[in-house]
Amino acid sequence: MGTKLAPPQATIKRLSIYLRYLNGLDGDGVKVISSHDLARKLGLNPAQVRKDLAYFGEFGKRGVGYSVKKLRDHIVKILGLQKIRKVAIVGAGGRLGTALAMYTGFEKRNFKVCALFDNDPALIGTTLEHLGQISPVSELPKLVKEREIEILILTVPARAVKEVYDMVMLSGVRAVLNFAPFKLISTENVLVHNVDLTTELESLSYHLCLQESGIPVEPDDET
Repeated sequence: MGTKLAPPQATIKRLSIYLRYLNGLDGDGVKVISSHDLARKLGLNPAQVRKDLAYFGEFGKRGVGYSVKKLRDHIVKILGLQKIRKVAIVGAGGRLGTALAMYTGFEKRNFKVCALFDNDPALIGTTLEHLGQISPVSELPKLVKEREIEILILTVPARAVKEVYDMVMLSGVRAVLNFAPFKLISTENVLVHNVDLTTELESLSYHLCLQESGIPVEPDDET
């Protein structure tokens, strides 16, 4: 029997896009949608939609389409969103860290911010509205264990990454979303996703150059 292939990361990202759209359809009372209509609304290819979903099973009926509610519930389960994922923000006193901490959309997707950390003495002990006090980074390992935090969001400057990452490794946290301008590498125990905003802007600039040159730009499906 052949080994089942793991879906590419681009497919996982598209699942999140499908989920947001399906949530909207369900809220509007739409019961069924075809792969063609789903693809058209999201600027994708119907074959890509079917391929993405086929990694996880058969969810639709040929000639009928997908049940919006059932497909949404399947994707929620695939993404592990049926349970609350506890999150902490390191660098919570900075502009990006504060903005992420105050973002109300996380809880709607079952991500709960449970702790805030910073190394600035002027910020440690201050309170960020309903989220509680900002703790020193030195307390990260203790609070991660006490509050059963699974995911850390890093929004620290490059000079602080080494010190913070050492604390991350000691904490027992399982995943890191890194906004710091320094690429971190996943380990056997800690999964790291790096978000490079400059790279994303450069990619957009490239596509704008294509448009300005009159070259058709295909939708970016991240395959």
